Amino acid sequence: MKGISRVEMEKRIVRYGDLQPCRTAFIDAHTPGSNYKENFTIIGGGVSESPDQHVHIKETPGFNIGAAGQPPYCKNSLHLHTTAEVFFVLSGRWRFFWGLHGTAGEVICEAGDIFNIPTGVFRGFENIGDDYGMIMSILGGDDAGGGVTWAPQVIEDAKAHGLILGDNGRLYDSKKGESLPEGIAPMPLLTKEALKQYPEVPTSVIVPDYVARYWDMMALAKKAPCQVIGEQALIKDKPGFAVDFLTRGSISEEAYQTDCHEVLMVKTGHWTLKWLDDTGAEVKTSIAPGDVVAVPPNLMHSIYPSMFGEAALFRVRNTVEPAGPTWMLN
Repeated sequence: MKGISRVEMEKRIVRYGDLQPCRTAFIDAHTPGSNYKENFTIIGGGVSESPDQHVHIKETPGFNIGAAGQPPYCKNSLHLHTTAEVFFVLSGRWRFFWGLHGTAGEVICEAGDIFNIPTGVFRGFENIGDDYGMIMSILGGDDAGGGVTWAPQVIEDAKAHGLILGDNGRLYDSKKGESLPEGIAPMPLLTKEALKQYPEVPTSVIVPDYVARYWDMMALAKKAPCQVIGEQALIKDKPGFAVDFLTRGSISEEAYQTDCHEVLMVKTGHWTLKWLDDTGAEVKTSIAPGDVVAVPPNLMHSIYPSMFGEAALFRVRNTVEPAGPTWMLN
């Protein structure tokens, strides 16, 4: 492409300090233990069930980017997706658990760790750290898989606290005087027969093949980008996008371009993003932990740490494979 002005590029940068939370995004928003969650949709509409959800960048590159912020011991209830749901821990200490009742297995993830949760597996998570924590998410597909499928008990618990999910995928809050509109039925519960198709996968299967640890990636990315998710990556999957991990030693200041959409998600350190504007001149800005940048295809640009110290970011690119079920388990 010819180039992009500073004004237009800034529209493609969502800075951590500018994130706008939604506290009523999902059906468990009133359920005790889950009622202090904050949901963020950064790129694409995500899977929020609330009309109050703010979307920072509506254009999607074949996947969605979001985030969840939670205080200590606040849980995200058991649910599943039909396309990839990948999390990396920006801050805090998180317990991920899975299975219909959350008892099939669990793993603890620390800052920088990344988890590609298999599709078709009920999953939930909670911040078990001492302070507010944030996890960043990548959801496969322009429509993020079409929405969330909740474990039946989650829908029943929510109803007892005033929230009803319609079969149109929207929440209705009886505490606000809302009720299901004419022609809209409650979201049906999964039957016992339907639940049989969702596996109770043991920890011994999930942790070795679906989790990558921050300090392992730091070591592997010392001289070249570490391939984190991809056909030949640490986590072998083809979810419609590929994920690399970059440190100061794995990328130079030399400009490059790609015909893919490229999303940069900063984990650690401050980075300089440099590109050509619409006049052909070089322009640059700084990005920091928690910032997300949507770099358009064919833009000549470079990314490199702007100061000494620890520096790491995830780079996500769309691929030719369609979004769909997790490759290995399905």
